[in-house]
Amino acid sequence: MKKTLISAAAFALASAALISAGYATAKTDNNRVSNVNDVNFSPNSWQIVKHTFQVHIPQNNNALSQLIIDTPSSVAVSNDIDVLNDKGQRININISVIGRRILIDFPEKVISNTKLVIEFNKVRQPTVGSASVYSFWAKAVGNDTEIPIGTAEFSTF
Repeated sequence: MKKTLISAAAFALASAALISAGYATAKTDNNRVSNVNDVNFSPNSWQIVKHTFQVHIPQNNNALSQLIIDTPSSVAVSNDIDVLNDKGQRININISVIGRRILIDFPEKVISNTKLVIEFNKVRQPTVGSASVYSFWAKAVGNDTEIPIGTAEFSTF
């Protein structure tokens, strides 16, 4: 038990800054950032955007078995989700959704010492209002403890 707690604590400390706002980007479907001047949107206007996250899995830590993402209530995320490794290759994943929580399971259980790019390809987001804040959690192989690893924020535009 003590070894599991030490492992979880080490994983949490090593990954404290895995996700930063600098890595989170919001793009429109055609990959151009919207630039709107002198246009009024109605309060009910929505747009489809792509939210991309980058997560670094540190070296010398247990492999990642699951990534958990709490989505904000201000967006609707479709099941069009891609996870890529640092070479741009798709990673085999299983996706489950429980309420506003997205569970990404890595069936191969070898996700370690890499950067992951998570792409939510079709996110329905309002054009006005507060920013969308996602919270990230991870589970290591052999440990069912959810370890908080960070947040990412996307502004409306």
